[in-house]
Amino acid sequence: MATITQTQPSTAIELPNLDPQGERQRNVPTAVDATQDEIMQQSLIADSQVPDGGYGWVVIFACAVVTWWFVGSSYTWGVMQAALVDKMGYSSSTLAFVGSLCPACISLLAVPNASIIRKIGPRPTALLGIFLLGLANILAGFATHSVAGLFMTFGFVGGLGTSLCFMVVSVTPAQYFKNKRGVANGIVYAGGGLGGTVISFILNSLLESVGIAWTFRIMGFLIIATGLPAAFLIKERAPIRPTKMLEWSLFRDVRFTLLWLTGAIGTFPLFVPAFFLPLYTNSLGLSSSAGAGLVAAWNFSSAIGRLSCGFACDKLGSLNTLFLSLLLSALSLFVLWPISNSIGPLIAFVIINGSANGGFFSTMPTVVGNVFGSARVSVAVGMIVSGWLGGYLMGAPIAGYILNASGGESSGAGAYRPAIFYAGSMATVATVLAALVRIKVDRRFKKTV
Repeated sequence: MATITQTQPSTAIELPNLDPQGERQRNVPTAVDATQDEIMQQSLIADSQVPDGGYGWVVIFACAVVTWWFVGSSYTWGVMQAALVDKMGYSSSTLAFVGSLCPACISLLAVPNASIIRKIGPRPTALLGIFLLGLANILAGFATHSVAGLFMTFGFVGGLGTSLCFMVVSVTPAQYFKNKRGVANGIVYAGGGLGGTVISFILNSLLESVGIAWTFRIMGFLIIATGLPAAFLIKERAPIRPTKMLEWSLFRDVRFTLLWLTGAIGTFPLFVPAFFLPLYTNSLGLSSSAGAGLVAAWNFSSAIGRLSCGFACDKLGSLNTLFLSLLLSALSLFVLWPISNSIGPLIAFVIINGSANGGFFSTMPTVVGNVFGSARVSVAVGMIVSGWLGGYLMGAPIAGYILNASGGESSGAGAYRPAIFYAGSMATVATVLAALVRIKVDRRFKKTV
């Protein structure tokens, strides 16, 4: 049997050394034997053929528009939540569940959606996702007097659309980019941050002029009118290779298990600032427009973070970038937000936390593609994202319940600190797990990984 050697360890795919008898040498830190793993071989072939440009940039633009709507809608729920609390008298913790259900469907349906996109392709999946997202907002306009109605419309129907859109933008760029994969994913997810920025101002203006119901409806029509043409531009470069819906063998790889846990815990604090910043600014005596402006700034910072972390993935390594983004998130929650009793420190928190938050989302697909292979990316992303269900669904509501136990949103800024420290603790645990993933891949700290 021929001997396979490796002069420089790869950051993406580790090829194990074999001795002449075909036994794996102990000093190779990998759990995947590329000579025996057909999917990893397919990834190597596919990555060698990607154009790193061409029509890929059209696909990236289209994916960015799709991300503009499904991420922007979720990240600006805090603006709608504050209006519903003020006008309808609903509980903030209950409404946080409505807003959380929409992105939670990304995790709940990740595995079946990975199968759907392999069967019908990215374009039909994106078209269906955008249509459902727009329909959800239109229907929510007729359900503002019913919390159950908001759950079923914005939460569940919108969640179906969001989950389909997420899978499309997570797996399609890998077909067109390898060396520029981080930048491509950064641009796609930056669209979500920019969408959240603009949508925050649109929502605030619409709420003041036409009310809650018509704000939902107008947003739904805008999503359909602009999202469907963009979704039509998305197409696969080559048919996605049929694979198993689940690859349980991936959990035998310690790197995959640690990365799965990183995402599962790291998603708990992600939506807490977006959902509670408007209420927090109200507790400081600031206007609702100030709250919407801070949410917009947070989303704009998220866009910058998504784009800059995309570049950083290609320069510093995707795992290094993931660790740094989670570290910044934890520090901002523990250090900055608790002392933000005026607009100045609050703006600093919004910029740093928003940037770190966006970095998590744009970096994770790049990590998965680089470490576990582009031919496996739909399955691996589906399995990892399914672990985000708890954080998506319960992360912000837990903060809401902690806030209520501390006196509620009308008890001043101090009542928010226990919820803030809860979010910071979860971010810290995720940071430690990301560091362990980085060490398992390569112990050399100066290495681009």
